[in-house]
This record gives sequence, structure tokens and C-alpha cells, in this order.
Amino acid sequence: MKLPFPGRLLAIAAVTSLSMALPLSAAHAEDKPKVALVMKSLANEFFRTMEDGAKDYQKAHAGEFDLVANGIKNETDTGEQIRIVEQMVNAGAKALVIAPADSKALVSAVKKAMDQGVVVINIDNRLDPELLKSKGISVPFVGPDNRKGARMVGDYLAKQLKAGDQVGIIEGVSTTTNAQQRTAGFKDAMDAAQMKIVSVQSGNWEIDKGNAVAASMLNEYPDLKALLAGNDSMALGAVSAVRAAGKAGQVKVVGYDNINAIKPMIADGRVLATLDQAASQQAVFGIQAALKMVKGDKPDVDADNVIQTPVELITKQP
Repeated sequence: MKLPFPGRLLAIAAVTSLSMALPLSAAHAEDKPKVALVMKSLANEFFRTMEDGAKDYQKAHAGEFDLVANGIKNETDTGEQIRIVEQMVNAGAKALVIAPADSKALVSAVKKAMDQGVVVINIDNRLDPELLKSKGISVPFVGPDNRKGARMVGDYLAKQLKAGDQVGIIEGVSTTTNAQQRTAGFKDAMDAAQMKIVSVQSGNWEIDKGNAVAASMLNEYPDLKALLAGNDSMALGAVSAVRAAGKAGQVKVVGYDNINAIKPMIADGRVLATLDQAASQQAVFGIQAALKMVKGDKPDVDADNVIQTPVELITKQP
């Protein structure tokens, strides 16, 4: 059917308006930055909780940014994490929020991303400040005071022991800053309470490795009274080792992270204490800081270039 002349004018105007609107919409979509969240092992419940928090935040702010989340299969696969970072940059990420598997090994990949104009925010495990400085870059860190948090857990444990008792520390990946800081916090508490630290060994943040290390310590030191695990995954392994050694109730176990799997163990006493470090919020704080920087604004960091996240000691409720 042929439209009358006024109708044809209206139709042409409508088509013209639509054709003008499409490029504007496309331009708006291009303006929405892509944020890449790169975590450590997604086999660790802590990072799955972190990922869930980030995705929930993106859904609530879908008009502000797009999110791509990824992680490695195990805690020590730094090569794969570097590959993921490069992949995210090549895919057009405007911002990178990263929980590095190694505090030094990821610095070069981070610098390469920044040289390409990508904003980088460091979460969870701090990149080595001295190495960053030597590369001429500054990366804000979002996370807790791990030494302070571990000291809180250790102090609580010490109240259940007596001076001179033997304890063992199951450390995370030894090349990571947060593992080193948590071990330092545990040592602070044990030294202050005059406990005897008989062994410090790495459990690589993993359940199986934590189990093996705990079993070895229990075998070597039959008078061991406590195991301080740098995260809850290793604490889960330690609980299994204590049970297998027939020492349930005799050797106390503490952890760090407050993952869901540890909560029933806190409730029934298999784990004495852990520390909640706001897993679901760390990535959110990192994303918020990254989006500020993408806009050219400065994130709210302290004098040490840190955005401090809260910690809370978790123990059995009376």
C-alpha cells in the first residue's frame, strides 16, 4: 500500500531518527568499560565467594560496566594466571582487578597491562611493593591487614593453651605476601604467649597439601597441641589429619577466611577459630576503585596506597 505524502514524510523521519540513534547506542555500549576480575584458584571456596560478590554487584550496576571473571585451577599456577591477564588485556579490558597467585611473578604482567593503558587494582594478596617501585609503577591494594588478622586468631588460640605448648604453623604459598603476613601474625601471638613453634611448613593454600603437612607434623611432634593454618582450606585438611591420628579434641586447629565449609566445624569445635575478611566485598571494593580510576579519579587509599577491608574474629557462639 502506498502511503499518502504526509505519511511518507513521517516514515522517512522515523527511519532517519532510528538510524541516528543506533550509532549513539553503539557508542554508549563502547563507553561502558569492561572490568576483568582475575583470581587465584576457583577450587578454593574463598574465591568462589569473591566471584559471587562481584557478579552480584555487576548485576546491580549493569549499566555502568561489564564484568569478566576468571581464575586458575590451582594456587601455584602463576604461568596460567599470567596468560589469563594477557588474554583479558587483549580482549579489551579497561581495568584489571587481580588477586595474584605470586607477589612477584605477576608484577611484569601487571606492568605490561598498565603500559597498554589498563587500570590495575590489586586485591587479596599484595604485589611486592619494592618490585613495583623498581618497575616504576604504583598499584593500589585492596585487602585486610593480614598480620593483624592472624594475630587476632593466634591470641584467641593462646588463651586455650599454656606457656611452653608445642604448635605448628601451616603456611600458604610461601612466595605470597599474605601468607608471609599471616605467618608473622601467628608468630606474634605465639611468641607473646610463650608457645613453642616447632614447625612452619607450606600447605600451598590447599586441602590435600594442608592435610599432608599436618599429618607429618603430628607424626614428628607427638606432643603437638595446636595447628595454625593460614587459610580454611588447609585447616580442613588439618582437621582430617587430627582425626586420622586419633587426636580429635587433643590438638586444636585454627584457620583464616571463614568459608562456608568451616562453619559447621566452628560450631562443633573441630576448628577453634577463623577470621572473616569480607571475601564477597574485596572484589567489589576493587571494582569500585578501578571504575574511579577509569574515569580519571583517585581511589580513596591511605598513605601506604591501601584500601583497608574489615576483619572479624569468628569463634563458636555460646
